[in-house]
Amino acid sequence: MITLPGIDPKMIAINLTAFEPLHPGEVLREELAERGITQTQLAKRMGISVSLLNEIINGKRDISAEYALLLEAALGIDADFWLNMQRSYDIEIESAG
Repeated sequence: MITLPGIDPKMIAINLTAFEPLHPGEVLREELAERGITQTQLAKRMGISVSLLNEIINGKRDISAEYALLLEAALGIDADFWLNMQRSYDIEIESAG
């Protein structure tokens, strides 16, 4: 850790913890918890398998335009929200690598 007189070490860029991109599946997990909806219930509403939904939630599968539209219909959250979040995540992953 680098220290400089009169400067909080946490405010020195080289000492900062790296940012970890947020996969939209994590936001979806939080949304389900907030609404009290299970993965099984949402999968049924969307017409997809629970295992597919679980892959999205765990960041193992991206949110495609099709899944974004299904989420919009099931949860009332605009498809563009999910697609923009996925795009931002993809860009952050690519630029970090």
